[in-house]
Amino acid sequence: MDSGNAAWMLTSASLVLLMTPGLALFYGGMSRAKSVLNMMMMSFGAMATVGVVYVLWGWSMSYGTDSIGGIFNNPFESFGLSGAIFDAEGGYLLNGFNYPVVIDIGFQVTFAIITTALISGAIAERIKFSSWMVFTVIWVTLSYFPLAHMVWGGGLLSGSENGLAAKLFGVTDGAATVAPIDFAGGTVVHINAGIAALVLALVVGKRKGFGKVPMRPHNLTLTMLGAGLLWFGWFGFNGGSAFAADGVAGWAWLNTTAATAAAILGWLVVEKIRDGHATSLGAASGVVAGLVAVTPAAGALNPVGSIILGVLAGGVCALAVGLKYKYGFDDSLDVVGVHLVGGLIGTVVIGFLSTGGSVFFTSEGTFGFGGFEQLIIQIVIAAVALIYSGVITLVIALVIKKVMGWRVSEEAESRGIDLAEHGESAYEGLLATRIETSEVK
Repeated sequence: MDSGNAAWMLTSASLVLLMTPGLALFYGGMSRAKSVLNMMMMSFGAMATVGVVYVLWGWSMSYGTDSIGGIFNNPFESFGLSGAIFDAEGGYLLNGFNYPVVIDIGFQVTFAIITTALISGAIAERIKFSSWMVFTVIWVTLSYFPLAHMVWGGGLLSGSENGLAAKLFGVTDGAATVAPIDFAGGTVVHINAGIAALVLALVVGKRKGFGKVPMRPHNLTLTMLGAGLLWFGWFGFNGGSAFAADGVAGWAWLNTTAATAAAILGWLVVEKIRDGHATSLGAASGVVAGLVAVTPAAGALNPVGSIILGVLAGGVCALAVGLKYKYGFDDSLDVVGVHLVGGLIGTVVIGFLSTGGSVFFTSEGTFGFGGFEQLIIQIVIAAVALIYSGVITLVIALVIKKVMGWRVSEEAESRGIDLAEHGESAYEGLLATRIETSEVK
């Protein structure tokens, strides 16, 4: 066993798990004071539900040897992780990087958790907590696990000889000649969560007063703290996706830093030109936009390419977050503008800047025309992820709307969803009220 790789992957898994509490702070600070606890609870709720179902059938659906149509793996092959951890002699099964598979399971469950939690920002301040909890179980099962299998588990969007890429440009040595690139989750995580967020925002509807009354973040200090924790955790997200403590992990770490730093600048420049101010919310949002965009590309670009990607993502996402006002959908905390748009940018730009062969780089990694094949593949996997997740999310959202309902009452929304759904408030002195959960005899 390679103890160095094992230690790095355990550390990476822990870093990625930290991202979800970081997201809770990021989203919580962007919410209004009367809704901050509910917003944070949606992240913690996703940690609870997804953490359980991943052990039961998530790993089995995502990875394994019994693929069903290249869309998902048999959920019963390793149900409850049966046969996934120990070999016939009782020793730990090892993966191709010579560390125990059980560490991979831990690493992958954190990805499923954060992806699901990301969606919550689009429907903040207006939905039943019970409906959200049911949604997380169904969505991660029908959308996340299949896409993880399709992209990373040898399915339709992978580089396998049976995938779409192989059908487009042929097979070499038992694999697609031009393989899709999604280093750490542009399609599986960000496009998946981003389009789901858009669909839910449309199905659930707008917050009361959206576009008419100010709905400003109540605590930007929390938001910036959350952004810092997300950046820190993202080194496990991207660096851990190398699956070894090696140069690829270092390459991903450096590219992640370069792209994120550049994205902050890109966002702030757009803000300064458009609004006359460079804001703390813009800086925090730029951090996330850069992280999102570099996620699929962290192992495919050089550092200069990562800077270009970061500037582009920061600037475009800064413009994209305003689309909700133009088109009238209430994406409360800018999930669509940051994660969907940023994920699409990162996935597609690989086709232009990948040093393994792209529009601007040859397969030898030198600057020059390398062809359009990688770009076409990247567009195809992005489009399939969009369509698949969008349709699945729409069906789930409509069923929950019919069976359970999504919205809290207008009174509950006006008073504050924290009090209505959880019987507590984040700031006792500010709100000057509390629902007591027990009676005084």
